[in-house]
Amino acid sequence: MGTTNLYSLPKLSFDTKDLAPFISEEQLRLHHEKHHAAYVTGANGVLERIEKARREKADIDMKSTLKELSFHLGGHVLHTLFWGNLAPKGKTSDRPTGLLATAMEKEFGSFDQFKKEFTQAAVSAEGSGWAALSHCALTNRPIIMQIEKHNVNTYPGNRILLVLDVWEHAYYLDYKNLRAKFVEAFWNIVNWEEAGRRFEDALK
Repeated sequence: MGTTNLYSLPKLSFDTKDLAPFISEEQLRLHHEKHHAAYVTGANGVLERIEKARREKADIDMKSTLKELSFHLGGHVLHTLFWGNLAPKGKTSDRPTGLLATAMEKEFGSFDQFKKEFTQAAVSAEGSGWAALSHCALTNRPIIMQIEKHNVNTYPGNRILLVLDVWEHAYYLDYKNLRAKFVEAFWNIVNWEEAGRRFEDALK
C-alpha cells in the first residue's frame, strides 16, 4: 500500500507572462498556483485518508470518498491537459495541421465549423465546467465534450486532445463575468502542435 506515489503540480512550459494579454500573469498565477494546486492537495488528501483507513482496518464512506477523489483528480488531470494545450501567441500554428486537421475536416466540415461548435460548448456550459475535443476510439472520430465540474458528462475511454477551462476562476480577474470574451481570447493561445501530437498518440 503506497501513498508515496502522490500527485504533484506540474510546471508550466512557458513563463507566466507569456500568455498576456489573453491571460494576464496575475490570472495565470492564481489559476495555476492556487486553484490547480488545491485539486492536487485535495486528491492527495483523499488518497492518504484511504491509506490510513486500510492500515487501521477502519470503514469509510466509499461513496462520498470516491466522489471527492473523482472531483479533485478530475480537476488535476484536466488542468494538466489545459496548461499543455496553451502556448504563447506566435509560438504555434493558428489552426491544426496534419492528421488532426484532416480528421476535423472530415468530422466538422471545416475548422471554422469546429471552432463554432467548440465555442458554443464552452460558452453554454452550465455553472463551472469545461469544453473538450476528444477522440473516440470506438468510432475513430473527434468528438466535442461539455464537461460539468471536473467529472460529469465525460465520455469514458475518450482521449482528450484539447480542453478549455470555463470555471470563473480561469478568467474572472481578466474578463469579469464575460466568459465569451475569454473563450474568444483562447483561440489566440492554443497549442495546435500539442493537440496534434495527442491525436496521433490516440491513434496508436
